[in-house]
Amino acid sequence: MPYLVRERLFIGNISDAADILGNGSSEITHVLSLLSSASISFFTEWRGSLSIPTKEIRKVYVGSSGVDDDSGSCSKSSLSSDKLLYAMEYAGKDLKMVRMAVPIRDMESENLLDYLDVCLDFIEESRKEGSVLVHCFAGVSRSAAIITAYLMRSERLSQEDALESLRESCESVSPNDGFLEQLKMFEEMGFKVDHASPIYKRFRLKVLGDSYNRGEKIDSSNFGADPGLPEAVASPEKGAYPDENRNPIPAFRCKKCRRLVALQENVVDHIPGEGETCFGWHKRSGNPYGKPVEFDCSSIFVEPLRWMKAVEEGALEGKLSCVHCDARLGYFNWSGIQCSCGSWITPAFQLHKSRVDISTV
Repeated sequence: MPYLVRERLFIGNISDAADILGNGSSEITHVLSLLSSASISFFTEWRGSLSIPTKEIRKVYVGSSGVDDDSGSCSKSSLSSDKLLYAMEYAGKDLKMVRMAVPIRDMESENLLDYLDVCLDFIEESRKEGSVLVHCFAGVSRSAAIITAYLMRSERLSQEDALESLRESCESVSPNDGFLEQLKMFEEMGFKVDHASPIYKRFRLKVLGDSYNRGEKIDSSNFGADPGLPEAVASPEKGAYPDENRNPIPAFRCKKCRRLVALQENVVDHIPGEGETCFGWHKRSGNPYGKPVEFDCSSIFVEPLRWMKAVEEGALEGKLSCVHCDARLGYFNWSGIQCSCGSWITPAFQLHKSRVDISTV
């Protein structure tokens, strides 16, 4: 039997979902399925005698979602543009249920953040129309993570408090460590998935780095738009260029030819490390008593951008050269680079401040 978490909100496992979809329910009207496959055939593979009729409402892929964030710029998901975001269908006895299926695996490396918005919005709308069951395979990790996020957003609870509240209804829930880490990011971003946040940018780079390290080909659609191309030629996504009515924003240009190579929104901030004291070597002069020195990072780190041909070609590391004049601007390494401040950035796409000029656009 599914557990009641809040009024009109239940958590359960695949057996609970199969029973409700197969036999109908006088109470539950909507089902959110969080399984490794969005197809209803997953239920048949789990139990061969089970047959659940369905009628497709729609399928939505990442590249077609086109949701704008609060700043008016297009959300930059970490998911590949051709990946299924969710499938919606009428399902079960007399096709009376509305089922949304979201393909999520119960793995610590799985990207949960980029599915949160569609899942939480579905739960919210379902509770207005009836009651919703949120289930995964065992009812322990994926469904628990999504409901924890829902309680965090709807009741402004910390990750710890939301999970503790859920355990009062179902004590066996236990989201995996990767999901818990992402829920903490969700909390730190103000209970929303803010694609402009430094927290999300670092997460997105980590997702790309994990994909590269697994030997997967990196889709250049996941790279940031080239800010140096004329809009008419580049046909960039909405929001890739600043609105002329907005305040000027910092931009970085090749010092040799003045080509635009990055905008402030492409910068991935990092927490300064311990500077030169964390390196294995020390200068013999200039600071003989080892006193701390105030200094700035000598580089900026950005997301991978579409002018970075060597990155797109799949090299592990290499030079970043201006696409217009071929001047060396920096370096990239999927395994990471140590900044002059001491912090390790992984993966790293580094522009040397000495090779670029800061201006505004």
